[in-house]
Amino acid sequence: MANRFGPVTGPVEDDGDGACADRGTSGMTGTTGMTGTTAGEPIRVLVVDDHALFRRGLEIVLAQEEDILVVGEAGDGAEAVDKAADLLPDIVLMDVRMPKRGGIEACTSIKEVAPSAKIIMLTISDEEADLYDAIKAGATGYLLKEISTDEVATAIRAVADGQSQISPSMASKLLTEFKSMIQRTDERRLVPAPRLTDRELEVLKLVATGMNNRDIAKELFISENTVKNHVRNILEKLQLHSRMEAVVYAMREKILEIR
Repeated sequence: MANRFGPVTGPVEDDGDGACADRGTSGMTGTTGMTGTTAGEPIRVLVVDDHALFRRGLEIVLAQEEDILVVGEAGDGAEAVDKAADLLPDIVLMDVRMPKRGGIEACTSIKEVAPSAKIIMLTISDEEADLYDAIKAGATGYLLKEISTDEVATAIRAVADGQSQISPSMASKLLTEFKSMIQRTDERRLVPAPRLTDRELEVLKLVATGMNNRDIAKELFISENTVKNHVRNILEKLQLHSRMEAVVYAMREKILEIR
């Protein structure tokens, strides 16, 4: 495995539900001090990636760290859930895109079978949607595979210590999107909220629960194309660009309350 994966953002405090606040991007400064594990015991890591050579490379790199122990590996999200339930690792180092079951989908199930496990996504995907979905699913870290190999261990220690880790480029995208959302909200604050139809409100409420278009269609007994049209109309009326923005805006403007 090439000795190169890129820089990682500095320590980021985790607020307990997957959200994080950046505390600096000058490079990670993690140490081998106290972690979330019992004092003196190594950090137990489960490596999940569909490429066997990549998994092996990570194991070789992490084997050099006295305070980190790779306790198992898995080739897809489904296997990762089973291994997490059996091994109860402290950290799950997992790829996003994998066959059978992706990493993001596996996050929620892993948190159910191994609640104390903290999940770090290690991926080539720099798509904002994957970052948002991973955080929503319970991931504590999101690192691109361009980071250097020695930084992987540092990231593991930081997350085990209760921090969150996000690659600088992804953290920048996250902050830029949040700033843009706040700015657009402020610009419209004095403008009356657009009126959505009863059906559009129904669709928006289901979108807010995380349902996809197909599931919404089944729930409302309408076609998937009709759902797509409703979502498009909602975004146009609210002058927004994504489903996530629509939900945040609707809740903030009291158009919709999720209980």
